[in-house]
Amino acid sequence: MYILHIHTLSLSHIDTASAYGYMSPEYVMNGIVSMKSDVYSFGVLVLEIISSKKNNGCYDTERPLNLVGYAWQLWNEGKALELIDTTLHESCSPDEVTRCIHVGLLCVQDKATDRPTMSDVASMLTNDTMALPTPKQPAFFITISSDYEEPEVTEIKLEVCSVNDVTISRIEARYLITPAT
Repeated sequence: MYILHIHTLSLSHIDTASAYGYMSPEYVMNGIVSMKSDVYSFGVLVLEIISSKKNNGCYDTERPLNLVGYAWQLWNEGKALELIDTTLHESCSPDEVTRCIHVGLLCVQDKATDRPTMSDVASMLTNDTMALPTPKQPAFFITISSDYEEPEVTEIKLEVCSVNDVTISRIEARYLITPAT
């Protein structure tokens, strides 16, 4: 996701094929790019760096969640340090990593108004005496109850409903408008 900030917020490019796990809920649901859209993406990246996992997979068969949901569930169970990649155990203090997970979860909260600004995030990461608010539920977090049973499917029939292999190009000349004299 690339966002250009010049006087006003304007969208220059979004590659939806590769950025889905990083898109803020306000963009996914309503097509709105807010000042907190980058904060959401940053939070996902923080959690990916800590865990060395991508957000687009399921990492625990007991908990069918993406990385953000998995991090949230571990946080609520008081097991946030289980998210850490084993190679980070030796090079980082548990307090530093827990703080980074905390900040990452603040960044991926469902409502944009609940997310910190990027300047707040920078302060949170550089000032370890700064008190952090309790994170709220992240976006796209769906729990599946333990008694959930997969519906039985007897037959699956796949049909191609539409094939869109057409490109339409419209070529137009540019017109120069000159003031009347």
